[in-house]
Amino acid sequence: MSSKAPSDPSDARRRVTELVREARICMLTTTAVDGRMVSRPMALQEAEFDGDLWFFAYADSAKVRQIRVNPEVNVSFSDQKHNAWVSVAGTARDSFDRAKAEQLWNPLLKAWFPDGLDTPGLTLLTVHVGSAEYWDSPSSAVVNLLGFAKAAVTGRPPEAGENHEVSY
Repeated sequence: MSSKAPSDPSDARRRVTELVREARICMLTTTAVDGRMVSRPMALQEAEFDGDLWFFAYADSAKVRQIRVNPEVNVSFSDQKHNAWVSVAGTARDSFDRAKAEQLWNPLLKAWFPDGLDTPGLTLLTVHVGSAEYWDSPSSAVVNLLGFAKAAVTGRPPEAGENHEVSY
């Protein structure tokens, strides 16, 4: 492990926060009624990450119905530009808090919610994070590619960067 290893849990949480903010687009995974895992892309709303992730959704959408039956979800972020990945496990719920929605609203959301905050059926999804795991590779893609090439020649696995689990 390199010297970038977090020195305490708050450092690890700060790193998760940085990685989540940089990635912004994620895959939200819920469990369908028949037990299948279902993932779909979502845009994280810009806000301070204090252990909760916020998303806008339609209250009658499949994802919201699935969360009402089984609130356990996973949210995964992939930031290929920075060679970093985050997997967050948590509990989701939907509700509409107008003040929070106003705080989180971004005009680009009108593409999905044409009447803005007055869009019929608009709700907020909140994912309360229970744990997170991240993989952080400080090297460039070229260095990582060379590492894989070296591994193929030597038969030893490449160094994959840092991996840390974080509890909330």
